[in-house]
Amino acid sequence: MNRDPSIAATPNKLKNSWRRQFLEWLGMFVVGAVALFFFAPPSWWQFGVTPTEQRKSFGEFTLPRLEGGQNWNFADQRGKIVVVNYWATWCGPCRVEIPGFVRVANDYSSRGVEIVGVSLDENIAEIQPFVESHKIPYQMLLPGDDPNVGTGGMSLPTTFLYDKNGKLAKKYTGMILESTLKSDVESLLVEN
Repeated sequence: MNRDPSIAATPNKLKNSWRRQFLEWLGMFVVGAVALFFFAPPSWWQFGVTPTEQRKSFGEFTLPRLEGGQNWNFADQRGKIVVVNYWATWCGPCRVEIPGFVRVANDYSSRGVEIVGVSLDENIAEIQPFVESHKIPYQMLLPGDDPNVGTGGMSLPTTFLYDKNGKLAKKYTGMILESTLKSDVESLLVEN
């Protein structure tokens, strides 16, 4: 009986091919996990908010409102949970997280949560059309004497979450998930 050797080798070739593909995918996963571990911002590894006794107090600062008028004063927000989101219209991750901020603002504004956006756009004329097209219900501010913006600038998006006493409860560097923000806000709402 004559058997064709290529037919007999086919199941082994398929098995080896599958094994090689699996090892390639596993290797890519490991490399990605290692890169994420070393290069992800610290806020990705902080679960929940900073314990009360470790929170830092921020001094008073004011920021100019986009639409003009009286400046927004951080000290006037005492008693509220304050979310300050630094963003720009040209920032891709900022655009992705904006709908989540809109939903959080709509869901939590009646519960004492104040969200403000601080646009770092150079062309201020682009901000208002963006706000209108995304139906952003919270105030838009411009950078001023804000202690959060250092002399070296900051990565966008960056978000600061303050407790009712004006102390920094968490800093998020990079895009924040809506579920994470809601969970952190909920934990601050139950604090005295």
